[in-house]
Amino acid sequence: MVNILFCGNDRVFDGMLTAALSIMKRTDSDEPFTFYVYTMDVSHIKDSYLPVNDRQMEFFEGVIKKYNRENKAVKIDVTEIYNREFAGSPNESAYCSPYTLIRLFADEVEGMPDKLLYLDVDILFNRDIHLLYDTDIEGYEYAAARDHYGKFLISPNYVNAGVLLFNLARMKETGLLAKARELIRTKKLVFADQSAIIRSTEKKKMLPQKFNDQKFLHKHTVVRHFSKRLFWLPYPHTDNVKQWHVSRVHKVFGYYCFDDILYEYIYLREKFNRED
Repeated sequence: MVNILFCGNDRVFDGMLTAALSIMKRTDSDEPFTFYVYTMDVSHIKDSYLPVNDRQMEFFEGVIKKYNRENKAVKIDVTEIYNREFAGSPNESAYCSPYTLIRLFADEVEGMPDKLLYLDVDILFNRDIHLLYDTDIEGYEYAAARDHYGKFLISPNYVNAGVLLFNLARMKETGLLAKARELIRTKKLVFADQSAIIRSTEKKKMLPQKFNDQKFLHKHTVVRHFSKRLFWLPYPHTDNVKQWHVSRVHKVFGYYCFDDILYEYIYLREKFNRED
């Protein structure tokens, strides 16, 4: 069983679909997948902070089961944990949203597997997921690749937390997530959850950049992460092109190698909308 963790509100649906399709289409394996989805209702903070809904989950599970009937999607509402741990904390207005914080509850949710791949939803797999998931992390808390900009601006081994291969059993032993939550509760951090994870780490395994390419796409790239990036032309500026912005993926990046994924996504999204 390959175990994946997504986190977010109902607006991560497009990312969940595209990311999962890329995993299914780029992986040559009969091994089933379980997709865990942490979500919550914190609409008291902002009206749009609503949980992934049951209709989205039912549709999502139907899609992944077409690839393997043993695939599963499991929604876990962490609203109660969030209110207990982080309500009113200095990082509640994090640089993205409170939903970036909820992966820090992985040791608090009962029944989670010891090995778990956390993924931001703005990623696509370019190659087989087992190249990443089968990494030996015995003795490490997690494995991660360097942050494209942070490795120059902050520290050579500064990691990007958008792709994290958790050794959850080891993290429980060292208390990494508990320490990270304490930091979230007590200190205002520049990158909130990412900063808390990095500061609480005792031992991590560094992965090659190909497992979290945040700027380029190469033949050897396993995960292309569509995070906000800097463009120099026609003038220096940042842009945040996501994989579900299909026409912009073509125009800005010139990527057509993901079209089998993205065109199926367009078909499925239109089907979902028609059934509304």
